Amino acid sequence: MTVEHDVRDLSQAPGGRYRIEWAERDMPVLRQIRERFAKERPLEGVRMSACLHITTETANLMRTLQAGGADVVLTASNPLSTQDDVAASLVSHFEIPVYGIKGEDNSTYYDHIKAALDHKPQVTMDDGADLVSELHKNRTDLLENIIGGTEETTTGVIRLRAMAKDGALKFPVIAVNDSMTKHLFDNRYGTGQSTIDGIIRATNVLLAGRVVVVGGYGWCSRGIANRARGLGARVIVTEVDPLKALEAVMDGFQVMPMMEAAPIGDVFVSATGDIHVFDRHHFEVMKDGAIVCNSGHFNVEINIPALQELSGQEPRRVRPFVEQFRMPDGRAINLRGEGRLINLAAAEGHPASVMDMSFANQALGAEYMLRNGDTLQAQVYTIPEDVDHEIARLKLAAMGVNIDTLTDEQANYLDQWQEGT
Repeated sequence: MTVEHDVRDLSQAPGGRYRIEWAERDMPVLRQIRERFAKERPLEGVRMSACLHITTETANLMRTLQAGGADVVLTASNPLSTQDDVAASLVSHFEIPVYGIKGEDNSTYYDHIKAALDHKPQVTMDDGADLVSELHKNRTDLLENIIGGTEETTTGVIRLRAMAKDGALKFPVIAVNDSMTKHLFDNRYGTGQSTIDGIIRATNVLLAGRVVVVGGYGWCSRGIANRARGLGARVIVTEVDPLKALEAVMDGFQVMPMMEAAPIGDVFVSATGDIHVFDRHHFEVMKDGAIVCNSGHFNVEINIPALQELSGQEPRRVRPFVEQFRMPDGRAINLRGEGRLINLAAAEGHPASVMDMSFANQALGAEYMLRNGDTLQAQVYTIPEDVDHEIARLKLAAMGVNIDTLTDEQANYLDQWQEGT
């Protein structure tokens, strides 16, 4: 019997299963965790609601949670990030309730979040903190059931820390994003490659010789800047943090205010987690044919209403995921993927090999929360360092890479202060 769901087309399930299995080959760490979970069942009977991008990699995380005994429901964390064949396969082949349709409108998106919360979760798993936000705003009746949650992305962690600071957060949350095996790899290598992939798939432009303007120089933006440079682009970085700006300069990038970069750039991409990185006054001076996109979680990084107002007319859909806004002076500004995550809107998101570590953190974070949730305060926590190191160890072993271990003499030396030069 098919479980409750709202997906585009269950007949797409066979193709989705092939792609899920393809991704699994590049996820050896998560596979090992699933094997242990299947034996130990550490999540037995726990109701979990996950709001994540519905991709092949996420499917393998859901299978891992299910193997651990969790009663899990999945909903999309972005209206354009769902892979419909994957959603169909999760419902048909793995009997996991899924709510997500690529291209769904905002009303449907929030109806799906409500459906996931109707599951009455004990543990939440977020990518952007939408489940947590909805629980605290409109479903406070469910808060007493919550043991804790996990959060995947920088934007969500920013929201959660703001909630904790204001005393609004009502249960503990593990900031998966802050694990070293997450942000050092997923954010930098995953976002770097998948963002460039999304830009190229949507436009078929040659980046070599073009000016690419990258908003921010956090881990995601660093990856984007480096991958764009690797393809021959001249890269400009904009920043508000003097330390990150200095680092970008020392890494060999040109750094300037966005207003100075706006008339120079050919391709603009942001990944900051903040609002209006690309704003009205920037659009007013961008060159004809400028490409504007976002790889941060929410589309608010681009002031789309201002772009629409400046144009004064409805945009033209000139290619899939490309809306062209004509300015009164004849210039065209091309918006990618409705301003949403371009790497998931126009491409497939991060490669499985980096999501292997990210989702290992999610699985182990959920296990840690169940074991320790009753001792934690309503704050944002990071996964313990030994868990982070274990994920790195498993990844190295899967890659066939061996490393040294400290001798007793070396360990003792590091553990004392008496011995000098």
